[in-house]
Amino acid sequence: MSAHVSESIVLRTYPLREADLIVSFFTRDQGKLRGVAGRARRPKGNFGAGLERLSHVSISYYQRENRELVNLNSCELLHSQFPLAASFETSVAMDYLAEVADQMLPPGEVNERQFRLMLSVLEYLRQGGSPWAAVSYFTFWMVRLAGILPPLPEEDETRALAAEMAASAIGGLPPRDWTRKTGALLRRFLVRSIEDHVERKLLTVPILESL
Repeated sequence: MSAHVSESIVLRTYPLREADLIVSFFTRDQGKLRGVAGRARRPKGNFGAGLERLSHVSISYYQRENRELVNLNSCELLHSQFPLAASFETSVAMDYLAEVADQMLPPGEVNERQFRLMLSVLEYLRQGGSPWAAVSYFTFWMVRLAGILPPLPEEDETRALAAEMAASAIGGLPPRDWTRKTGALLRRFLVRSIEDHVERKLLTVPILESL
């Protein structure tokens, strides 16, 4: 049994028994892992707010050979996304980011660029950036980095928006009115491409599109 400490982003948690959680988390050096956080649901557990959705943390865990689930020991919170939940639109966008990452990232496959993508998008949101810009940029780069980006639709505006996202960091996107309608065609097209490569339709998409 080997011990690890990894810089990570928490993707999802699921209840297990009375006080435990199953945690899906994306590590910088080991890729996406799933593990059991014992007593994480108790007030005096070892994890505190570190297992909240999309928390940027340093996780200590033990990994046994031939075991799918690792055992989480503790975590140190590096950046909390809790203040972002004050905005309903941003909160739904975060649900979408977490769900897409959890569905798209293959287990145990290290991908530094996808890790940096998530950190950049979360930093952009913490600085007050538009959730629609974050969702569009993240979706475009997730399908591109996953190697499933199909030929884009022929609309000039769609191609121009994709070119901007391919050439710019998220914080450096040219100013535009990032409303729900901005880039909606491109975003829906990319979401369909994602859903073609996962086992089920994304749960947060209908909520996102209804805002």
